[in-house]
Amino acid sequence: MNVELINTGSELMLGRVLNTHQQWLCRRLADLGYTVSRQTAVPDTGPDIQQAVREALAHADLIFTTGGLGPTSDDLTRELIAQLLGRNLREDPAIVQQIEQYFVSRRRAAPARTRVQALVPEGAIVLPNPNGTAPGLAIEVRPNPFREGGRPSWLIMLPGPPRELRPMFLDTVVPLLRRVLPLEKEFICHTLRTSGIGESVVQEKVGAPLESFIARGLELGYCARTGQVDVRFSACGSDAARLVQDAEAVARELLGPFIYGADDEELEAVVVRLLTERGKTLALAESCTGGCLAHRLTNVPGASAVLRAGVVAYSNEAKREFLGVRAESLDEHGAVSEPVASEMAEGVRRRTGADFALSVTGIAGPSGGTTEKPVGTVFIGLAKPTGTLVRKNFNPYDRETFKQVTSNQALELLRQSILAESRS
Repeated sequence: MNVELINTGSELMLGRVLNTHQQWLCRRLADLGYTVSRQTAVPDTGPDIQQAVREALAHADLIFTTGGLGPTSDDLTRELIAQLLGRNLREDPAIVQQIEQYFVSRRRAAPARTRVQALVPEGAIVLPNPNGTAPGLAIEVRPNPFREGGRPSWLIMLPGPPRELRPMFLDTVVPLLRRVLPLEKEFICHTLRTSGIGESVVQEKVGAPLESFIARGLELGYCARTGQVDVRFSACGSDAARLVQDAEAVARELLGPFIYGADDEELEAVVVRLLTERGKTLALAESCTGGCLAHRLTNVPGASAVLRAGVVAYSNEAKREFLGVRAESLDEHGAVSEPVASEMAEGVRRRTGADFALSVTGIAGPSGGTTEKPVGTVFIGLAKPTGTLVRKNFNPYDRETFKQVTSNQALELLRQSILAESRS
């Protein structure tokens, strides 16, 4: 099946907004077995949008557009596609009512221009939008005047805001696809997520043992992110589920403790789950990560059951006052050192009464490094009832990547420690 994605928006072309739709939709579609063959981004201009849609209709079975369904003057997708297909627009009273209720619930008057979002091309299926005012639209182009032999295509128009597009896709578009464009062959795709091991080492461990599965039709892929590697298993056909399951079992055996989760699981969610299952609590003492650890953990529903407190102690004074770090340790070893990381973790654990405490202190750069402690040096402390351990790492990245990688390392240190205690 040929699938294409068209993202509209001049802000994308100007680099003012990151095109997250491309990554998110391609991932969700691929997991369902609808692999995107081409992705195009165009500005909010009539000729560009119509040309992109016309080209896609010439050879694609399924086409998605994103953006251009709102009420403003640059939201042109609905009208331009209706014009391209020669279909009249009709106002849908149900959509008008939904828009009015949306504004009533927010105690605001509905601007007159919002009614344009109730215009629906003839023959289109309306995709409800409970999170906004612009519904999505799905049109079967049959016959398709732009395709050889008039072969039909499905054209699905989605709103631009991610908080509207994503639930609409999951709740409405996925069931529609399974009904009107069912796959000829079963498609299975699973991902194992690893931490603390490099991409080349992962391939060395699993590549050769999985060759026999690849010969049977397994597709094996690796996706490396800084500090983490995903291993993807996919297959088509009647034996796909068994093939993926057996290959995954081999990889689990070979990668063992490096695997922290599967599919879309995030490391912070795994840590929260492990702590919750064991009835344990956590406290944080962050310096160079500036609250990144706390941010990631509090993004997880249920984190309040395990996270006692987080302290961002950026200055030496704060480390002394709030965490009880000794002035002698700071003077003799410096803020970025093993003794200070140890005392930060112990101090926040003591003050909060948490079972575990993580601390982070390092040099994010681009300045501040020395020969002995270059930019990227970081110490991660973990205090627990049985004692305190500190790990020294070197993460020579830009500041944002440094914070992300360092927080990964801290969470992985805690995860491994929790699992080790469970095995003992």
